[in-house]
Amino acid sequence: MAIEPLPLKTEFLFRMVLEAGTPQMAAAGPGKELRVIPVTGGTFEGPSLKGRLVPGTTADWLRVEADGTAHMDVRLVMRTEQGQTFFMHYSGVRSGPPEVLARLGRGEAVDPADYYFRIAIRFETGEPDLAWMNRVLAVGVGQRPPAGPTYDVYAVR
Repeated sequence: MAIEPLPLKTEFLFRMVLEAGTPQMAAAGPGKELRVIPVTGGTFEGPSLKGRLVPGTTADWLRVEADGTAHMDVRLVMRTEQGQTFFMHYSGVRSGPPEVLARLGRGEAVDPADYYFRIAIRFETGEPDLAWMNRVLAVGVGQRPPAGPTYDVYAVR
């Protein structure tokens, strides 16, 4: 008897656009770097969620391998337009051909189809109206335009 795979359904939550500060080199090892990058600002907007990043609460602990593959570990505090806050933690991977990653590193505009950039997200909040966020996993598709990282975030239903 063949087992049919279960469908994976998603729901678009918001587009998040982040502003990044100057990377601080935290550590280096054989063929790897650890950069701590402050996230200095940002916005998110979707069908039912809209707001801004809470400054001073956020950074990306970015591990970069010798081939340019980047592993993100990001923690954010977000505030909705109604004043509700939620915590967002994501890990992710950005990889691609060396010449494409070099262009991204120089701050050039690169077609997002030319590289892989995905994140896995968990939320936490004490806000009653946002309590559903505590019970979902989310995923994101990223891109790195010159202005800063941009993600389309989806709840996995």
